[in-house]
Amino acid sequence: MVDMDEGAYAGGPIGERLKAAREAKGMKLDDIAAHTRIPIRHLQHIEQGDWDALPAVTYSVGFARTYANAVGLNGNAIGAELREQLGATRSEAASTAYYEPADPARVPPRSLAIMIGIIGIALIAGYFIWRSAALGGTDVEQAQAPVTSSPAAPQQAAPAAEAPAAAPTGPVVLTATEEVWLRIYEAGGQRLYEATMKPGDRYEVPATATRPQILTGKPQALRVTIGNTPVAPLGEPERTISDVSLLAADLLARNGGTTPGTSGQPGPIPLPDNAPGAAGANGL
Repeated sequence: MVDMDEGAYAGGPIGERLKAAREAKGMKLDDIAAHTRIPIRHLQHIEQGDWDALPAVTYSVGFARTYANAVGLNGNAIGAELREQLGATRSEAASTAYYEPADPARVPPRSLAIMIGIIGIALIAGYFIWRSAALGGTDVEQAQAPVTSSPAAPQQAAPAAEAPAAAPTGPVVLTATEEVWLRIYEAGGQRLYEATMKPGDRYEVPATATRPQILTGKPQALRVTIGNTPVAPLGEPERTISDVSLLAADLLARNGGTTPGTSGQPGPIPLPDNAPGAAGANGL
């Protein structure tokens, strides 16, 4: 229900109309931020009409709709008006220029190259140790065999078994392939990390974390690796996931088709109101 006469605020810029409605209710930006969970800096950009400072058109429309509802205006009407306005002012050229720099996720970091080298050396050393032990046992058996005058047929060496593949080692790293909000937390509630990651941004799960888990609404926007080993997707595209374990052992199990330690499954779990995209995802 609309609590105020919207005709008194029609005709002007959307940001000024929202500000006027807020002041008419005697509310401060802090009050709006506490009620909507929208950061104050975003509310300031909205009132100033600085839409380019907000993450994207979808977020801008969602924030403005939520703000309008909080001050008694018609949020759906404000959102539709803003979407039409931004659709006419933001060109495809601007969007292309934003993503024009090369994706840093395609360039492996130096630490990853060093880790690959160490793993390679360890595998080679293990193979030679195994080969030396295998050849040593063959020599003993040949020395105990009886010697005959006739030339013996050359023995065909048994095919050497492949050295067992070493389990991937290294930190668990989340790399954003597109803009995505996420929260990393310990099972039980302690928050380790929360942010809107841009394409190419990386987050390394602390080695001291005991039971790290993730909440996000765009699992397809995250590339997860353990050292240099990629991990299967954390969930279905555009499906909110929560309580998904980020322990290396649980992530490796995903590649084998099982997901131990994962209590959350992809589904329509509402994101926090302050998460970018939450307004659209939660049907505001």
